[in-house]
Amino acid sequence: MQFFFHYKVHRVLKRISLSYKTSTIRYFERIRGMGNAVLLDSGKPDSERGRFDILVAAPLCQLSYQHGVLTGHNLPIDISTNQDPFSALEALYQYSRSSQTEAPTEKLTETHDELPFNGGLVGHFSYDLGRAVEDLPDQAINDTLLPEMHVGLYSWSIIIDHHTQTAWLNGSHLISATAFDKIAEQISKAAPHVNPAFQLTSGFASNLNETEYHQALAKIDDYIHAGDCYQVNLAQRFSATCSGDPWHAYQQLRTAAPTHYAAYFDTQHGAVLSLSPERFLATDKDGHVITQPIKGTRPRGTDPQKDQQLAEELRHSKKDQAENVMIVDLLRNDLSKACQPHSVKVPSLFAVESYKNVHHLVSTVIGTLEPDESPVSLLRHCFPGGSITGAPKIRSMQIIDELEPHRRSIYCGSIGYISTTGQMDTSITIRTLLVENNKIHCWAGGGIVADSISEMEYQETYDKVNNLLSTLTAL
Repeated sequence: MQFFFHYKVHRVLKRISLSYKTSTIRYFERIRGMGNAVLLDSGKPDSERGRFDILVAAPLCQLSYQHGVLTGHNLPIDISTNQDPFSALEALYQYSRSSQTEAPTEKLTETHDELPFNGGLVGHFSYDLGRAVEDLPDQAINDTLLPEMHVGLYSWSIIIDHHTQTAWLNGSHLISATAFDKIAEQISKAAPHVNPAFQLTSGFASNLNETEYHQALAKIDDYIHAGDCYQVNLAQRFSATCSGDPWHAYQQLRTAAPTHYAAYFDTQHGAVLSLSPERFLATDKDGHVITQPIKGTRPRGTDPQKDQQLAEELRHSKKDQAENVMIVDLLRNDLSKACQPHSVKVPSLFAVESYKNVHHLVSTVIGTLEPDESPVSLLRHCFPGGSITGAPKIRSMQIIDELEPHRRSIYCGSIGYISTTGQMDTSITIRTLLVENNKIHCWAGGGIVADSISEMEYQETYDKVNNLLSTLTAL
């Protein structure tokens, strides 16, 4: 079946200054009812490293992939239901760029270059989208309803810059002047009535008890010693029943666990709440690429002296450094599939980043895209992120499907944007929760290597999400 819908607008570039004093939360509440709203949240004022918040809603068209079937709504491109999802995404991305020259454009007196997003694609890519790239077994239970990919083409955005303390309603070449004025009017209005507060109606329970977790880790150890793999990321899923508005829960979580790759969006059956600290892939308009994998974790200390001790222990841990280097090498290889020869480099190894609940060991890999590659093709070459699979990637993913009882869904996938300018920024969706039909799921995992200690790895999964689970329990 073919899907095709063609539309033309009188394209403009337009920008309206908004009040920076109005919080990101309030702005999102004003646009949330427009449909398919997404908040890409830098976590300010609590997160130290974030700069931009990006808010979008009411996409011109949508592209979705689920259970091997590609569908679209109002698409300006031809697709087929059995098409590779990344090829359709590439076509939509190229349309968003080429359409800049298809109609008269009113130029701004000031440039948009300093803003990260000027209209384009925003959406999510679940871990299980990797099945569209690699041939994987089908053992884990698939019990969630979220599509493996859902992306919208957005013609406008609210962008809040916390460095310059400015906020803008930003219209791209994809939006008409009349539509832009209507959006501006909507944003000026007070937010609608707040929905019922979120609460849990049961405690969280894992899909792996402690004995089962240790048995799974022992199986990974067998695979490592047999030469199948060097590292496997093993995760468990915590689930509870719930009621009320997930947006209320997200607001509490972003205060308890501020991170610079947080995100929120409603879905047909609930919502996704992401408090991720990890960048997956980013590109600038000149094709420069960066990825920043996290491998290595310690809990925060109960006092400054203990906290510093734990950070230094992580910084100098040979086990965590080895684990980190394995993933850095994997990502160097993945980036090399789309980047120019000799451009892939590692400018930073083993930096310690500290968050409210944990310290993380972070490295940085950079490169430059080949002229015939794009942000979308880079995403395909690298998906899913190596930091949450293991090494080698395909064998690790096969072992994950064997040992984890349920498919990962949004966990260890990605959320982000691909601007019409060629800029892209995406997260790895760790510390991410999925609400569906009055159930909430939260995952935690870690990389298992030859010298992993099972009890410590098990405890680490709790260290990573304990503040999320305890915050929700207290609501």
